Amino acid sequence: MRVALAYSGGLDTTVAVKWLREKYSAEVIAVAVDVGQEEDFEAIEERAIAAGSEKFILVDAKKRFAEEFISKCIMANGLYEGEYPLSTALARPLIAEEVAKVALKEGVDAVAHGCTGKGNDQIRMDASFSVLLPGMRIIAPIREWNLSRDQEMEYARKHGLPLNFRESRFSIDDNLWGRSIEAAELEDPWVEPPWEAFKYVAPPSRWPDEPEEITIGFEDGIPKSINDGKMDMLTLIREVNSMAGRHGFGIVDHIEDRVIGLKSREVYEVPAALTLIKAHMDLEKMALGRRFLEFKKLVDAKWADLVYSGLWHDRLREALDAFIEYSQEGLTGEVRVRFYKGSMRILGRRCERSLYSKELITYSRESMFDQRDGASFSKLWTLEMKLQKLAEMGWEKKRPKGA
Repeated sequence: MRVALAYSGGLDTTVAVKWLREKYSAEVIAVAVDVGQEEDFEAIEERAIAAGSEKFILVDAKKRFAEEFISKCIMANGLYEGEYPLSTALARPLIAEEVAKVALKEGVDAVAHGCTGKGNDQIRMDASFSVLLPGMRIIAPIREWNLSRDQEMEYARKHGLPLNFRESRFSIDDNLWGRSIEAAELEDPWVEPPWEAFKYVAPPSRWPDEPEEITIGFEDGIPKSINDGKMDMLTLIREVNSMAGRHGFGIVDHIEDRVIGLKSREVYEVPAALTLIKAHMDLEKMALGRRFLEFKKLVDAKWADLVYSGLWHDRLREALDAFIEYSQEGLTGEVRVRFYKGSMRILGRRCERSLYSKELITYSRESMFDQRDGASFSKLWTLEMKLQKLAEMGWEKKRPKGA
């Protein structure tokens, strides 16, 4: 049997290599997909081969992740349960797609992943593989063997697998859009996450004493520049990530509802994601009407739920994308933000096709709004409510016959 394994280089997938060889006498092709995680891929390759992989393949998907996936997330204001910017969830379908390409090219008999049976990633990988490789066997060693993290570490020690256990205290998934941090003391929702768990967000002792301001330029809903300096999406995300992080902004710590029904305490480090999504939401308020915004919030929430739930390849997500992309036409402008002492504050915004009219909203004598129109509007706007109240007071019964 030949198996293409989605390989991250961590504990789960390294144990999976050895288990696949033991259980199925499989030839394992370890496929690492670079989605912006800052890893030593040479060391990961060495680890994969040392664990028993026949071949190691590295796919550079950073640019595709930024331009095809993250850009959609920004336009959709992708925040699951209003909190989580979908960093891990967004990368999973891309990773599955790249592994599927390798699987087809290599002519394997099965694909595998290192997801557990408790999390959402198993659904995301299973769902993507089932669509991309219909009929092909999907193997999940950690789930099938029902291994706990402690058991995995024991298994790794027993078989001399190349792992640094001091680095495995937390379970971390890292990519361009953010870091997901789990395990250890974080499993107690009362315990504050230790600063050592974070990589991009600086602790208070290192926060600069002076605030830092930037202007983010958007074109058709997609961030394209910082302080008038044009840059590709990949570079822009890294710039914002570094800037926001050094000022202590970008931590999400919340109780999340997983797809399988469990509640979990999730800690995310997402400086750029939070900054860009919040700036984008603010710009939308300038250009989209009230009814449009109300409906788009429903669409955005459903979009985030689909992505979180592993349904990236569902046609509904594609249909929602069509609406979202239409909503972004002409959403071109700038948002000015300030980072300071653990916070990000929006200072100003301007938009080419703005619905904001200073001439109408101003309270000065230059106002073009005729306030006398308000009386008729107010009367009609409240008419139904007035009729309801009169009905409650028995107006119908007291009304003269024929009136």
